[in-house]
Amino acid sequence: MNKLLFGAAVAAGTMSASLAAATTDRIDLSTPEGGLLASRKISCSLEDGIPVTYWWHGEMYSRIPGEKDRMLFRIEGMNIRQCETVVDPERGTGFRLVSREILLYLDPETGRPLERWKNPWSGEEVDVIQTENDPVSMKTGFFPVRRDGKPYEFDATIIGNDWFTTGATPLFYLNPLAGDYQPYVGGWYHAVEMFSDFGQVDDLTDPSRHTAHVVLSWTRISKWLPWMKMGDRVGLLYVTSAGRKLDSWDQMGGTMREYIDSHAPLYRQPPPFSDRRENETSWTYFRKKVEPVPPRPRERP
Repeated sequence: MNKLLFGAAVAAGTMSASLAAATTDRIDLSTPEGGLLASRKISCSLEDGIPVTYWWHGEMYSRIPGEKDRMLFRIEGMNIRQCETVVDPERGTGFRLVSREILLYLDPETGRPLERWKNPWSGEEVDVIQTENDPVSMKTGFFPVRRDGKPYEFDATIIGNDWFTTGATPLFYLNPLAGDYQPYVGGWYHAVEMFSDFGQVDDLTDPSRHTAHVVLSWTRISKWLPWMKMGDRVGLLYVTSAGRKLDSWDQMGGTMREYIDSHAPLYRQPPPFSDRRENETSWTYFRKKVEPVPPRPRERP
């Protein structure tokens, strides 16, 4: 869920709650400095090194031409992150975000994480690979001056005391599980993620609050998950979900808390700022967990 890297920065000085609280004025969302300050409040915290957690849940469906859509799994996800202040000599003072995240595939009836799943099309029972993406982080920061040299703008709709944002991130890149000839024979990873965030203007523009209350929705349309063993079967998956930024760890769903306690204690904290590893995806994570199938010998005609 790379959308959760959304963010920005102030124009000069240090980005911190103490800096924001130094003025009694409301944060001005119409300026690059104010818009970036608000964006950091949405993404994480104005204070460096303060862990912030997003949590969401929903359902995953299949879509195959000529067939009724099926709800295959319930899903539950979390992302824990922190931000640090960074300075660019040309673009000003901004911030960088580091995070890690989990996406669980749950039994539609019991709501428990699946270990095995019977593929309803092939009849084969397969191992379920729960997704643990570590890290999911920004390589560089966000700044008051964008890469194209234009000033940052806070891209939100405001009606009364409500603000909301919406957007889509099309994904199309070389599939890490496929070979070196994808531009010739296909196999590219092709998906889209769609997001909306919601909150209150008086909360977002209050300089004394180091983070903002945020409600979110997340939708993804993608290829079959590799562990489903669907091969070249026609069809796709779509996810619909909603969640929020948590005020405390206890607000997270019990299923996710239990999974982290028993399987992924590392996810109680975000990665360190010194972490410069390549970002993980559900496909690169699968590659680490599952050995490739050796090629079959060529059959003679």
